[in-house]
Amino acid sequence: MNRLHEWLAGGLLITDGAWGTELQARGLPPGANPDTWNLTHPERVEAVARAYAEAGSQVILTNTFRANAIAMQNSGEADLDAYLDAINRAGVDLSRRAAGQALVFASIGPTGKMMVSGEIGSEQVSAAFAAQARSLAAAGADALLVETMSEIEEARLAVEAAKRTGLPVLVSFAFDSGKNKDRTMMGATPEAVAAAMVEAGADVVGANCGVGIERVLPICQRLRAACDLPIWIKPNAGLPILEGTAVHYGTSAEFFASHYTALRDAGASFLGACCGSTPEFIRALAAARRAL
Repeated sequence: MNRLHEWLAGGLLITDGAWGTELQARGLPPGANPDTWNLTHPERVEAVARAYAEAGSQVILTNTFRANAIAMQNSGEADLDAYLDAINRAGVDLSRRAAGQALVFASIGPTGKMMVSGEIGSEQVSAAFAAQARSLAAAGADALLVETMSEIEEARLAVEAAKRTGLPVLVSFAFDSGKNKDRTMMGATPEAVAAAMVEAGADVVGANCGVGIERVLPICQRLRAACDLPIWIKPNAGLPILEGTAVHYGTSAEFFASHYTALRDAGASFLGACCGSTPEFIRALAAARRAL
């Protein structure tokens, strides 16, 4: 936790924005796995990280969200372990080259399988997360971010695997279900998430993806009230709107950044943007921070 205290000594840190849509803007086909671009199109991945660093991000993530042995089990690679190790190490290297003075937090996403239904077992899940965490740590990540989780047990296994690297571990859930959009897809509340992740040993707990900026404030407040850990907040750029086959989020960077003070006062220690955002959203957050 000492490193976290040092990082947060100056107050709330601004993280980065969406990666998938930024890579699609650079030619990634819809539905393709972005993580493979760490090896096939590294210059485009690095360009995304650099765009966020130049916009004012103090924390840059890595393009490694799906780079675990379960999510990519159908990749067709003969040596999947070596392939995933290469993707994860390249992801950290590319973000590090672009980050400048920013920190690099390595992204660990879910497996895509439901443990509660018996679709996959805990030993396989733990092994997949442990292998990814080792690769990311060995490549020099400053911290590991377990993100966009919905199932507490899967997140617990991911946090425990990541903690074995000795790096600070953040964990973030997607709250997008229930009448008030304050539960995960599996029904977990902010209070349940906070309690379970404190027990698992997480250093930071938070919310990402799920709802837009206009609905994340009470989730932030509830997480803050439920635990003494720093809070990670990275909501979508508004609610998704489908027009034909295209999805947009209907929120301006200025509207998004207008929530900066409220979220800071609600206890957010890290604030960024998720789906639908661009470097302009980060630039607006950085401007809001300077204006105070």
